[in-house]
Amino acid sequence: MQFNLDDLAAIDCYELLLGTVVPRPIGIVTTLSEGSALNAAPYSLFNIVSHDPPVLVFSVLPHPEGRFKDTAVNILATREFTLSLVSEALAEAMNITCIDAPPGISELDLAGLTTEPSANISPPRIANSPVVFECRFLTSLSFAANQATIFGRIVTAHVADRFVLDAGRAVVDTPALKLIGGMHAARWYARLSDRFEMERPSWSERSNST
Repeated sequence: MQFNLDDLAAIDCYELLLGTVVPRPIGIVTTLSEGSALNAAPYSLFNIVSHDPPVLVFSVLPHPEGRFKDTAVNILATREFTLSLVSEALAEAMNITCIDAPPGISELDLAGLTTEPSANISPPRIANSPVVFECRFLTSLSFAANQATIFGRIVTAHVADRFVLDAGRAVVDTPALKLIGGMHAARWYARLSDRFEMERPSWSERSNST
């Protein structure tokens, strides 16, 4: 079946795209407001887009009330944020941080997540996460009202010691992280334990074998 996305309602476009582009990495973003109020929220429209310089991107969709979400407001004002990857052990806590809590309620407290100071930026990082990136705002794009696609330069990466195989070369035991990915319908998730390996082809080897 062919879908013309210009003819789809926004919610139907959401279902189509999030039901096909899977799995998506999940990051819990922590920010501080200009008044130093701490905010945390999970995002799965997120990925790495460059290693030199090290840059990640994530999209903050509009708040259901038709305004910017606090994450976007805070980053555009303070230009700093952390992004914590979500492991299987943090799945339930991550889901709780999605709650539509009223202003003044801490999502982190509700989820039982603790923070500790970051090394080079003001927003604290989630202590329970196996991998946390400290980021400084680079730029943002907006494709519709009250949403922001945010690019951040990673200035510091925290990886729990037990997952580091070679500190000198920054080699991480990726399977041991037990990260989860976002799937379809905004409520399904995937474990990354089912993997397969393929060697990248070499033109010289292919040419010599024929």
